Amino acid sequence: MRILGVLAVLSLAVGSLAADKSGPEISKKKFPAPPVNLFYFDDSETVLVLEPENQVVWISNDAGEEWSKVDDIPKGHVAAIYPNPYDSKVAVAIGERRQHWITYDQGKNWRKFETKDHPTGDRGQDALGFHATDNKRILYHAQEDCLIFGLCVGKTYYTTNGFEDSKMSLVHGRRKMCMWAKSHPLFSTGSEAKDDNSIICIVEGQFSPLTRDYRLLVSDDLFETEREPTMSDAREVRGFANMAAVKGFIVAAAKAAGTRELALYVTKDAQTWHRAEFGDHKIEEDAYTILESTNYSIQVDVMTQRHTNMGSLFSSNSNGTYFTRNIEHTNRNGDGIVDFEKIQNIQGIVLVNSVDNWDEISKPLSLERKNIKSKISFDDGRTWESLKAGDEDLQLHSVTEQHNSGRVFSSTAPGIIMGIGNTGKFLDSYKKGGLFVSRDAGRTWIDSKLKGPQKYEFLDQGSVLVGIAEEVTNEVSYSLDQGHTWETVKLPEKDVLPLELTTIPDSTSLKCLLVGKVKGSDEYLTFTLDFDELHKKKCNDDDFEKWYARTDDDGKPTCIMGHKQWFTRRKSDSTCFVRELTKEFLPQSEPCDCVDADFECDTNFVRSSDRKSCEPVGKLSVPEGACKNPDDTFKGSSGWRLIPGNDCKRTKGTQKDSDDVERQCKDAVGTPANGKISSKIQEFPGTAFRQTFYLERDPKAKGNDETVVVLNNQRKAWISRDHGKSWNRVREDDEIVAIYPHQYNNDYVYFITPTRTVYYSEDRGDAINSFKAPDVPDPERQILAFHQTNPDWLLWIGDKNCKGSNKVDCHTVAHVSKKNGADWITLLRYIEKCQFMYREGRNSKEELIYCEQYEGEDTKKPLQLLASDDFFEHKPEPLFKDVVNFATMSEFIVVAAKTEDRKWLKVDASIDGKTFAAAAFPTNFQVDHQQAYTVLDSSTNAVFLHVTVNGDKDREYGTILKSNSNGTSYVLSIPRVNRNEVGYVDFEKMQGLEGVALVNQVLNYEDVDSKGSPKRLQTKITHNDGADWALLTPPAKSKDGKAYECAGNGLKECSLHLHGYTERKDPRDTFSSPSAVGLMLGIGNVGPYLTEYNEGNTFLTTDGGITWTETMKGTYMWEYGDQGSIITMVERGAPTKRVLYTTDEGKTWKEHQFAEDAMVVDRITTVPSDNSRNFLLWGKLGSSLATVNIDFTGLTDRRCELDKTRLDKEESDYELWHPVHPLKEAEPECLFGHVAEYYRKKPDRNCFNGPRIDRLHGIARNCSCTREDFECGYNYERQEDGTCTLAQGLSPLSGSEVCKNNPNAFEWYEASAYRKIPISTCSGGKEMAKVGTAHPCEGHEEEFQRKKGLSGAGLFFAVIIPFLAAGGVGYWVFRNWDGKFGAIRLGDTSRGSFGDSPWVAWPVAALSALVAVAATIPLLVGSLLRSARSIFGGYSGRTYTSRDSFARRGDYAVVDNDEGELLGDDSDEEV
Repeated sequence: MRILGVLAVLSLAVGSLAADKSGPEISKKKFPAPPVNLFYFDDSETVLVLEPENQVVWISNDAGEEWSKVDDIPKGHVAAIYPNPYDSKVAVAIGERRQHWITYDQGKNWRKFETKDHPTGDRGQDALGFHATDNKRILYHAQEDCLIFGLCVGKTYYTTNGFEDSKMSLVHGRRKMCMWAKSHPLFSTGSEAKDDNSIICIVEGQFSPLTRDYRLLVSDDLFETEREPTMSDAREVRGFANMAAVKGFIVAAAKAAGTRELALYVTKDAQTWHRAEFGDHKIEEDAYTILESTNYSIQVDVMTQRHTNMGSLFSSNSNGTYFTRNIEHTNRNGDGIVDFEKIQNIQGIVLVNSVDNWDEISKPLSLERKNIKSKISFDDGRTWESLKAGDEDLQLHSVTEQHNSGRVFSSTAPGIIMGIGNTGKFLDSYKKGGLFVSRDAGRTWIDSKLKGPQKYEFLDQGSVLVGIAEEVTNEVSYSLDQGHTWETVKLPEKDVLPLELTTIPDSTSLKCLLVGKVKGSDEYLTFTLDFDELHKKKCNDDDFEKWYARTDDDGKPTCIMGHKQWFTRRKSDSTCFVRELTKEFLPQSEPCDCVDADFECDTNFVRSSDRKSCEPVGKLSVPEGACKNPDDTFKGSSGWRLIPGNDCKRTKGTQKDSDDVERQCKDAVGTPANGKISSKIQEFPGTAFRQTFYLERDPKAKGNDETVVVLNNQRKAWISRDHGKSWNRVREDDEIVAIYPHQYNNDYVYFITPTRTVYYSEDRGDAINSFKAPDVPDPERQILAFHQTNPDWLLWIGDKNCKGSNKVDCHTVAHVSKKNGADWITLLRYIEKCQFMYREGRNSKEELIYCEQYEGEDTKKPLQLLASDDFFEHKPEPLFKDVVNFATMSEFIVVAAKTEDRKWLKVDASIDGKTFAAAAFPTNFQVDHQQAYTVLDSSTNAVFLHVTVNGDKDREYGTILKSNSNGTSYVLSIPRVNRNEVGYVDFEKMQGLEGVALVNQVLNYEDVDSKGSPKRLQTKITHNDGADWALLTPPAKSKDGKAYECAGNGLKECSLHLHGYTERKDPRDTFSSPSAVGLMLGIGNVGPYLTEYNEGNTFLTTDGGITWTETMKGTYMWEYGDQGSIITMVERGAPTKRVLYTTDEGKTWKEHQFAEDAMVVDRITTVPSDNSRNFLLWGKLGSSLATVNIDFTGLTDRRCELDKTRLDKEESDYELWHPVHPLKEAEPECLFGHVAEYYRKKPDRNCFNGPRIDRLHGIARNCSCTREDFECGYNYERQEDGTCTLAQGLSPLSGSEVCKNNPNAFEWYEASAYRKIPISTCSGGKEMAKVGTAHPCEGHEEEFQRKKGLSGAGLFFAVIIPFLAAGGVGYWVFRNWDGKFGAIRLGDTSRGSFGDSPWVAWPVAALSALVAVAATIPLLVGSLLRSARSIFGGYSGRTYTSRDSFARRGDYAVVDNDEGELLGDDSDEEV
């Protein structure tokens, strides 16, 4: 490489001035733009800097005295320079394009290399990842792809030869982040080969782009192979958000669903991971900071209260698994920066700042100024003391107010530290601070007497201290005696504002570099201060002293980690310089005798509350042959061990870890199961339960509670933390009119009173607090609405001027709070509802809100839909001027509005909340304003929409339409589908399996229309997402072994029919559970059509609806537990003392008597995920309201083992199962173009599932296309023989419409009667959607010519669903199901429902005289069949019930018989 000489550098003004004989020599350089990215190559005086304006790289080999452009790197190309932190000779200049440069000789020579992709644009990570011990192994993080829902993932490549040939290999194509396992010299996998080649990545979910499904993958062979390690409880974990190397540890953070909480997982070898435990504290997103740690411990600061910027400092044991609190109320800022610094090179000495008036600061809306005190610890945080300058306390500004680069206080200069601060009780403002110096690592301090705050630096390992005032100045101060006395020297430029003062990282140079700006000009200067000539002498042995790093009050050395630590350093009064540029003073040690402080708790033990003993947590290791009986004892660990890395000397006598102790076998293996089921009855006052909710804890969240809240009809609320075994009253003296669990955060719950007082909890009811709402609650609307990612953001709808009889000015007002009710901002008046519209991946601002407001604030005028991203500070133009309703889903925002003539209803959809497109129904479908439609489902990349055809009372039915993948073009799926008066539709998807759904179809629709005959219903099932429907095959025999009367008459006369949503007492009683794949229960009969409910029996399928058994005579309610390994049933509508249960998928049923007296059970419930072995019965015991907890944990204590490598072995507890299509003759196992395999527990295994299992094992293979992979095209209808023909009077979709509807399409085919099912991944075979001639889309002619020869599936569908791996959709839906199936939302969130469960909409129903708009999310507004009038007392209203009413299957809106229309009263006259 060639470096330009000084004379050739025309843009630099170079001048060299000799300093006074008694001062340093100073060189000045001028830059045409501010220099950035300045760094030294360690152990050298070579400096690199980037001039960003012109993108020029400059180099100096003499600490800045002379500068030259790097000739090998062209001007205008470099965006950033990355030094290798582990090799001081290596740096990489990253270009903005795909050309980059690397040096292996400290910038003397640069080699260009090229990459396939642009570098990452993610500010949260660097473009490169360096291997800690091999400078040729580098990761290159490429630019992210943000096309899919705005979620950005990218590619990472690796090189093992330092980009020598510009060839790189792909690590992963859909990663959030990747790193070498060997990202720190102290980390080791235990294998040299693995150290070289192990890479860890956080990547997208296997079948999901959402962040909550991000996985952590490890590869030991550069991602030739990969594995997903188990994190805890022998299960993989989802939702990884970040990871980092911390000395000898790697820490990964995963977000718990439905909460802000994070779980931290730690490994020391990339093989075995453990969850980090923080005692009573929990870790929340954006509320923890991993700090500089030791070789034997991780330091983490955890924010203890939001909005206060205070934390608690924790230190881990040597495994990084158990953390103990060192100090509370640490000071931190809003960016998570903590006032914490570990003194460099010295063990055990830490400086922190803490908040003294923490109690005042913690109060809501506190305006108190923090009173900050500085503390220092000399024993790794076990004890703390104040800093002292003479007899006064000293307070120092720390990392949160950093004013210079590098460390704040310390360097490699042994024991010499500096800081800006003041003496006194508390820390004053920075401008009032001065420079203080300590020579004994912070035990005592002296005032430098320099005026004002300074930027400072250490040179020659502490021989020279330099300071410059942080204001416009023309002089620099320095000390040659470690801060006792100071001299000044003039700069060769006046009025310099210092920006940075720095030197080489190990402070061994006698030169420092000052970057500054001249006041009143655009000039940027660098000054090199060279102190070499101030002392000619090089220090000899007499000039050094032996200095102990830690001493007690008597000056005697103290021990830490088994040794005393000392350094050689220059005496403060020596008149010499060390002059060792590449050699620094390193710590030396002297061994100490072992004492208690050298021991920590052993694995699976944790410190007791008094910190005097170690108590077992989890199961202990048992010697082989021990514990044959539960009451036996064994010799086990004392609970203590010597801290790994501690080198203390063992002394004679007993040590803490010397003797094993006698331990109980039950402490090691747990209390054995007794094979029994237990029950616990609790009675309540009142006559009815109004609201019931689970606040389910994610397995990654802290604790083991199963929390339930309930409200009765006497306005009294209770909470249980143990699934109903015990209950506590919420606010004994207050009336509670409604309970609002947070829609997106299961930790938050709100208890609404009739007044402005609202009680709330942020920890699943552990602590109850209160705030004042801006207005009294509006009983006719959803009172609270929530933000998906900011749980403290609330929308409140209240009533203004609505008290008393004079209600002329009574109206609603919407308010917003960003601090969980602590303060409020008024948004709009005269509104019907407001909703936060931001969703993960949606390209909109977090502040985006939609509100429905009456035009001109006049309730007689139409509703307008308004959107704002500034909290309506500026009133926007309406999005729609006559809106009926709107709903939001993860893909779409759907708006129902009236046409201009107000005769019809029209639907518009948007994916970003800004641009809307009209939905196109088949030409013969017009939705009259008095009819209704219901969005049923959006879980398989298409919307199912029920359009009412007959809306007459007791005759209601309609047609189900299915959309294309962008929700704008609909085709007929099945006609004459039953619905009821309030809009519920007999349509239900099978949870956990893609494309399986059941409907009830009106058989005698002609008589219903013409004669008003009662509806006769038949149940039909689809196995290909609505393309084909068939009757259910009945069981061969009934429960008692007899043949059915109609047997042998064919399916039309003898099929199975099931009662659906329209007849359920509780809509949450869904057929299936997403955690019990393939299982479905229903009540019905065998015959030509569905008979009366009470005449039905209970049926079960275990193969996805293909075969059925009559599992019980009569009608029962059911619930799934432990992911389907337990099914419980209880008799419906009759007094009973027993529940029935099966643990083998219905092969055998047993009964358990739960009470001595009979109970009438209204409901049976469990946690939303169906992953508990506890259930709750709700009903009446005699005349009393009661709950009964039924606990099945006593049945077995063996957890099933899921070994994915041994699934084919007989001893495996699990097997692989795949669904099949009953109508397919060839390859029936191929559904949607692939064979999907699921994990299922073997029914005969006596074990429990435990932590949730991701049921989809994978895709065994893709398949060729068949007829079943296609559905009828636009304007085509399915005939009885399965063919599709053009509907009478309609025309095929034109080619221009194909291209218009899909901008990415490059071709269109002449009209076909078929279109591919959106989620099908088949290729080849019968390409029924492409039977016509292909033509290019306008503007895509070249692409058409280039690709027209390709075979296989159309690129149209590849574009539509690029994020879906083969067959992953159904599983993806299951994994992203938020436990709210069955909950409904009436196309709105304000009139009683809210919720956004991405992609999954369960039978969502709504109706009014105008429209029933439903969202794809479970939401609810009140409890089923409960009078809203009685809840709020005296006037008509609707309570909201939130995300699920039991968080799983939701709750329908209140349908009050007196209420008229659900969505308002809009008569014909108004139209």
